[in-house]
Amino acid sequence: MGHATGTAGEPVVIERAAGTGGELVLRRDGAHYEIISNGVFLMDTRNGESERLLVRAAIDELGALDEPARLLIGGLGVGFSLAEALTVPGVAHVTVVEREPAVITWHATALRPWSRGALDDPRVTVETADLLDVLASPATGPFDALCLDIDNGPDWTVTPGNARLYAPTGLDALTALLTPRGVLAVWSANAAPAFEALLRDRFTHVQARPVPVPRGEPDIVYLARGPHPTG
Repeated sequence: MGHATGTAGEPVVIERAAGTGGELVLRRDGAHYEIISNGVFLMDTRNGESERLLVRAAIDELGALDEPARLLIGGLGVGFSLAEALTVPGVAHVTVVEREPAVITWHATALRPWSRGALDDPRVTVETADLLDVLASPATGPFDALCLDIDNGPDWTVTPGNARLYAPTGLDALTALLTPRGVLAVWSANAAPAFEALLRDRFTHVQARPVPVPRGEPDIVYLARGPHPTG
């Protein structure tokens, strides 16, 4: 996701679409684009540093990619995370799960420069679905990295149902999809101590990487690997 920084003049609405979680609005503000959900700012194309770190840090945690890596990105957003994943030679395939058809469609037009045309890459599969449904499918996984950029993080979900992803049952489902070397990476618009505690209950190695933003508190990328043995 991202943080609005504001520019002179009023943003121009490019398109409105009925989404699964309510109305989605794509608007242009100067040279950049913003996505609004039910009147709540979700993301924009201004920076992308933390969205890139989400993927880059997860891949770094994997170490040397002696074997091809398979990634799942939860949330297409404006495409920063997906574009970053495809810059790594050892990444063999990326599955992107995005529940909003309009967001996917906008990557063929206004948002294409930010995803760098990645949706046309043969290494990419885009699933138009709710990530919770994908997690429940026996055909899903395993993955070497699960990179989640859903809503604004564990403590700030625009769609209430998404909170289940960050609850104990959601974390159990995510952990089950990791390969033995696998890494779970979660983007958050703010520090989420309760969520971090849940990660530490499940994983032997947990990090919280702050990413400064122009205004407000830093974004946080949570990294977790090495699930505790179940008894």
